[in-house]
Amino acid sequence: MRASLQDTLIALGIVAASVAGALLLVTALARALCRIPGRGARAAARIVHRHCRWPARVLVAAIALQVSLPALDLIDEAGDRVRHAVLLVIVGAVGWLAIALVGAAAEILAARLDVSVSDNLRARRARTQAMIARRVGAVVIGIVTVAAMLMTFSQVRTLGASLLASAGIVGLVVGIAAQQTLSNLLAGIQIAITEPIRLDDVVVVEGEWGRIEEITFTYVVVQVWDERRLVLPISYFTQTPFQNWTRRRSQVIGSVLLHVDYAVPIDELRAELDRIVEASALWDRRVVVLQATEAREQTLELRALVSAVDAPTAWDLRCEVRERLVAYLREHHPDALPRVRAELLPARDEAVWETASGARADR
Repeated sequence: MRASLQDTLIALGIVAASVAGALLLVTALARALCRIPGRGARAAARIVHRHCRWPARVLVAAIALQVSLPALDLIDEAGDRVRHAVLLVIVGAVGWLAIALVGAAAEILAARLDVSVSDNLRARRARTQAMIARRVGAVVIGIVTVAAMLMTFSQVRTLGASLLASAGIVGLVVGIAAQQTLSNLLAGIQIAITEPIRLDDVVVVEGEWGRIEEITFTYVVVQVWDERRLVLPISYFTQTPFQNWTRRRSQVIGSVLLHVDYAVPIDELRAELDRIVEASALWDRRVVVLQATEAREQTLELRALVSAVDAPTAWDLRCEVRERLVAYLREHHPDALPRVRAELLPARDEAVWETASGARADR
């Protein structure tokens, strides 16, 4: 009994030492990885360490345990169960580590992309593709990991052969039941490939102006200008027309409409518009135009076109131009502001008018 207990304790010590040694080795490698030269390489190593430290520890500990299990000299049935449990842990840890590596790669890519610059089209495109690829990869790896874990059971392998024969019927039933979900998943993959929208794109959807804040497999979050969030199914962007103001570039042209009297001096107002935009830091020096676009019964419609680097800047520039043009007209040409004209008839015409009105009243 003493020899058996002593052998068991020795075997447990060997197993514990193997697992502890493996964990110490992983820790030492992680510390060495975080100290590699180069600022960019060190930052990337820290991201990898933050994502992968726990799955790596679990994987290495499980492998060390699997290797040292023969030292326990367990009986066949108990040994098979323990080895199978450790194998499940190893498979799950491999899948966990793969998902962590995909997440770390996506974060490293996002950290190297600067979306704060004015021309950030390529950066936003890469970030969107990396985000969707990360989620697609996580789903695929998760499914493969679960399938691999299930295939370690002999009963599941036997059941899989029979299910394969009826896969067509099962697939038809699942496809009908999850048609909308599958449509959204396919729409997410389509958006990743064709890129009708990207993160931080300026869009107009459902009559609302906002930016793309988040893209998932099933929905898209649009941050509206007043900080509300508009949540739309991702299939919306593949089936419904919408406006994307930053599809190719972020530069836009804004318009300012003024309704003035026909007495307005258009040339002077055009020169004033040039002075306003020249003095404004919001103008990108591409477009400045003032035209009479419509003649109404009472007023003349003038349209000023000005350009800016992006939509928010264009909005501020439009407001500035509108305010300053109205102030200029009010100060220098008040007669050019909209007004209502009335024609006063002579006294004789007024008497005729009153007689005619009285005759109609008698009728």
